[in-house]
Amino acid sequence: MIMPIEFHMWFGIIVTLMAVYSFAKEKISLEMTALSIVAVLLIYGQIFPLNDVIGKNQLDPSSLLAGFANPSLLAVLALLIMGQGMLQTEALRPITRLFMVKNKAWGKIAVILLIFFVMAASAFMNNTPLVILAIPLLQSLCANVQFSQSRVMIPLSFGAILGGMTTLIGSSTNLLVASAMQDLGYEPLQFFDFTAPGMMMAGVGFIYVAFILPRFLPDRSSFTSQLTGGDKQFIAELDIEEGSKLIGMECVQGQFSKLPDMNVRMIQRSGHVILPPFEGYAIEKGDIIIVAATRNALMDVLSSNPGYLLSDQDIEEVIEKENSDDELESTDSEYEPNTRVMAEVMITPTSRMIDMSVDQAGFDKQFGAIVLGIQRRARVVRRRLGRVRLESGDVLLIAGSQGSLESMRANTDFIVMAGTIKDMPLTSKAPIAMAIFLATIGSAALGLLPIPVASIAGAMAMVASGCLNMRQALRAVDRKIYLLVGAALALGTTLQVTKGAAAMADVLTIMPYANDPLVMASILFILVAITTNLLTNNACAILYTPIAMNLAVNANIDPMIFAIVVVLGANCSFASPIGYQTNLMVMGPGRYKFKDFMNAGIPLMIIMWITFTLIAKFYFKL
Repeated sequence: MIMPIEFHMWFGIIVTLMAVYSFAKEKISLEMTALSIVAVLLIYGQIFPLNDVIGKNQLDPSSLLAGFANPSLLAVLALLIMGQGMLQTEALRPITRLFMVKNKAWGKIAVILLIFFVMAASAFMNNTPLVILAIPLLQSLCANVQFSQSRVMIPLSFGAILGGMTTLIGSSTNLLVASAMQDLGYEPLQFFDFTAPGMMMAGVGFIYVAFILPRFLPDRSSFTSQLTGGDKQFIAELDIEEGSKLIGMECVQGQFSKLPDMNVRMIQRSGHVILPPFEGYAIEKGDIIIVAATRNALMDVLSSNPGYLLSDQDIEEVIEKENSDDELESTDSEYEPNTRVMAEVMITPTSRMIDMSVDQAGFDKQFGAIVLGIQRRARVVRRRLGRVRLESGDVLLIAGSQGSLESMRANTDFIVMAGTIKDMPLTSKAPIAMAIFLATIGSAALGLLPIPVASIAGAMAMVASGCLNMRQALRAVDRKIYLLVGAALALGTTLQVTKGAAAMADVLTIMPYANDPLVMASILFILVAITTNLLTNNACAILYTPIAMNLAVNANIDPMIFAIVVVLGANCSFASPIGYQTNLMVMGPGRYKFKDFMNAGIPLMIIMWITFTLIAKFYFKL
């Protein structure tokens, strides 16, 4: 059924407004909203086709679904896989150690400096690899000073975007505006043509991003910490064998320097018990050290030196158990049986293990898992871990294979706490992961390969080299991001072909006082800024550059000024996760919702609008 273009235009605008409302309210899941949008557009395109001059339907499935194969989207997903490989191997540990500050005030200063560095560097290089590098550093900083990641990840992305509006190569959007100007017969923008106004806007934006925004972003760390046991203390034992790096270490001011995150409760030496204080004592061969530590601290010890927590005999027994279990695994198993994991199990009130010692419970013999620590809130445990008798409610920290964990789920003597399961780091693969990462980022930054090509090749290399398995790689792919971007690009296509975006641009010609250059520039800026959060910023630049040039000619104003308006406005992609790819990258680590970007980005857009209006009046003399 052929309908007039106005019908298509209003349909596109109405669906877009409804989609934004649904994304913001989240009464329906984001995934369901995205799929509903795609389904509605596909059905509409079949019932009411919009044919071009050669009779091709511009709303056919190939056009509307093209966004799901968008190179930028696939690049973001591949970068997420690479990031998971870096985390799984702890390849950035040498760098993150430089940020191991414990003072919360210094930690916040380090966060601000890191965001400022990303903003400054974004003026001269692609900000995507910069954000990739900064995310794990920020995660390390936040972990050290107990600061919520959800309060710094959006500021990181916004800082990168602000830096991109200061030079011609700061963003691909800027280059597209310059190219469009040249195609229209105008002198293109040069490298530093808008550096001064861009720096003014970036400076004002940085104040908001670094000092104001973190105070209002949601804190989503408490729930995650509760699930993963971030602050819970486990009692564990360290066996000091011959050749241990801990031999000879003395207690200074109540602290053993090589055990900074562990509270030593007791030392057993040749049948004797040494209790705090430990001043004047040095660790000797054969000592058994009973410590209280978080699971993260124990994981660090186990990944860097498994001999502290597991004896050679323990390791051999676990490997033998895993190998025997692997022979029984079916080939269509949904998990990787050899993947090393750490998890917590809670002893149930009806468990047969109650009153058994940890050694008698036989986790190693039954399941091929080693008990690393025990948590008991009722009282302090001061005895060897293997001799501790289990009680109802005890939480045990275990390490074993993914296969052993699966075999434990059906056991009624304990509950495997699903939110606590975490893969053990493969530190031996760290050099390989770092080499792949640097090769990927370097080839993209130097222009040797496009970012999509480099990132997909890098993700493949991470899996092929064993830095992470296929299950971990697929788990790193965020389906919310995939569906959200695919649906948003389908909406963007609809707005473009139905002339909905052009209709929004035409508002400039009917606004009151639109003949005043200052008002015209201000309205153009905010209209471009709004549109760049609905379409892609690149599509926005292509759409508005010809409009801006015509407005400048009609108003007898230097076209360069209005081209700069488009550049600065198109870079204000703060109010939605689809506005810019760095927003998508921080969505997962920050555990953000769609409305978080709206709440954080809309005020910044208004600040940028006011700042630009002042710049237009006093700098450009409009």
